[in-house]
Amino acid sequence: MSNEQIHPLHATDKEIIDNLITKENPGDLDLINLARLINRYDNFPGEIEMKQDILKILKFWDFTKDSLFERTRTLWANNFRPSNTNEDLVGSGFDTLN
Repeated sequence: MSNEQIHPLHATDKEIIDNLITKENPGDLDLINLARLINRYDNFPGEIEMKQDILKILKFWDFTKDSLFERTRTLWANNFRPSNTNEDLVGSGFDTLN
């Protein structure tokens, strides 16, 4: 029996990942989305494919996790706020990280 789990938000997160993986020039919201998905799945026991896709996107966009997080911290510090109509960001807590 495998210890790997499927995250409850797998379906919606997979749609986001599939969208991000095709972007050559990510916008601010794309960077924010990728950073919050990294935080969500980084220590999650399972979702190997999701984690591999995240690494592919980082490489394609020429970011490391650290450089992405630095960039997104700067975005938040400069008053970036997602649209209130973007439901996939609700409850993520990604804007509370240091």
